Amino acid sequence: MALLTRRKFLMNSGAAGAAVTLTTALPKILRAEPSGRALGIQLYTVAAELAADLPGTLKTLRTIGYRVVESAGFQKLSAIDFRKALEAAGLRCASAHLHFTADDPGPLFEDAHAVGAHYAVSSMMIAPPAGVSASGPGKALSDLTLDDFKRTAELANRIGAKAKQAGLQYVYHNHNFEFKDQGNGQTGYDLLLKETDPELVKFELDCGWMVAAGFSPVEYFKKYPNRYRLIHVKDFLLTGKPTTDLMGAGRPKGTELGKGHIDYKPIFAAAGPAGVEYFFSEQEPPIIGMTELEAAKVNYDYMRAL
Repeated sequence: MALLTRRKFLMNSGAAGAAVTLTTALPKILRAEPSGRALGIQLYTVAAELAADLPGTLKTLRTIGYRVVESAGFQKLSAIDFRKALEAAGLRCASAHLHFTADDPGPLFEDAHAVGAHYAVSSMMIAPPAGVSASGPGKALSDLTLDDFKRTAELANRIGAKAKQAGLQYVYHNHNFEFKDQGNGQTGYDLLLKETDPELVKFELDCGWMVAAGFSPVEYFKKYPNRYRLIHVKDFLLTGKPTTDLMGAGRPKGTELGKGHIDYKPIFAAAGPAGVEYFFSEQEPPIIGMTELEAAKVNYDYMRAL
């Protein structure tokens, strides 16, 4: 079944990796991070810096204070070589965003193992309705129905079962379009939570996109404990009203943590008890007034203060 992805970054990055995982032991400091307090970064935030200078960018992230990363492609390297670059900089990859487009996700799971990740995440995954190629992805997202989300839940369960067989955990990452009111207060996101197997499908809560759509991460942590293992810590400039527009004129504008309207103090307080293990900072482009690495430091300092 054809799938959609939100990021050209994933498609342009080499996803072909070797099946063999590295046996080199991680440095002790990387193994010692307590669950629920691991502050990381989604590497999509520094995509341009990585493309220009992979080793230097990774070392700078380590200097800033990051110890853990979430991958979004492997910069045209094999997964094993990307892992070597991470380890040379003193970083580890706990989670990998993967482009689930093939009927057989086996090669993607091999990449996840090779890069050292336990969580195999779909950055965006929907089972598109008929005619999606003609209408375009933007219209497809705005036109999704509960039946479409039900088919996506079924697909997620199948991928989750295969991930479990491969010794991995499949994770669904949200945007804002999943929160469109489908009638009677129902949303596609709630259907995904209810229709997926809690053991096979976990969730990465993108707090920024959820808040942009007018919903509360704290409420979802309380309502669905143990469904969330990862979160994206993202901020947006305040707009006039909540929006589920991902690709159109209503798309909110990203900014550094603490410079937008989202208060993460209560979100962080609720995340740990809900079972969240990793907190990944992520910033939507364009980054204005500073470099990607400078923004990465602002974001790390904000998270560290909490």
